Amino acid sequence: MMTTKSLDTNRLIRRRRPAFDREEGVRIAQDLFHARGYDAVSVADLTKALGIVPPSLYAAYGSKLSLFERALTNYVSTSALPLDTLLASEGTPAQVLTNLFVAVARHYTQDPVLRGCMVSEAMRSDDKEAAAFANSFADKAIEEIRAYVAKHASAEKVDSITDYVVLTLRGLSSYACLGNSQEKLVGCSILAGRVFESEFELPRVV
Repeated sequence: MMTTKSLDTNRLIRRRRPAFDREEGVRIAQDLFHARGYDAVSVADLTKALGIVPPSLYAAYGSKLSLFERALTNYVSTSALPLDTLLASEGTPAQVLTNLFVAVARHYTQDPVLRGCMVSEAMRSDDKEAAAFANSFADKAIEEIRAYVAKHASAEKVDSITDYVVLTLRGLSSYACLGNSQEKLVGCSILAGRVFESEFELPRVV
């Protein structure tokens, strides 16, 4: 039989239990989504990692998709490379873009578990809404790259060079996710950068 004293003790324990930290939950979910991808992470996986029950997850975040959107937004603001800073660095366009490739190669392979770009990999999600949200971030990055290329390349080359940069960045992400070494990705980045030496070459005066 439960006594009044035991009831009071239980109430005290409940009062002292710390409230669920929603922001910490976003960070935990971010790592889970990054490591395994949106499609492979279930609600059960999330609640287990966060130490809560499904109703609490829905109360805190609304849905798995909403939690993913917050996690991806947090990734872009705290964990992704600062593209604007890298593109604003000194050097020729060939040097700047090659350095971008190398920085990305190192960044995508610095963690043994959280490899590649969370945005790039999320774009391939089977869930259309999750993929569309990831694409919205990717589109902003592509526009930054295009704007940089447009300042340095002839008009007829802007699209092809931009596509080449984006293709290489996504290829580096995929290669990182496959477990390839940082040394290999850096080597590929340097080789890929050699294309820029001719693509940004100034036209000869006849």
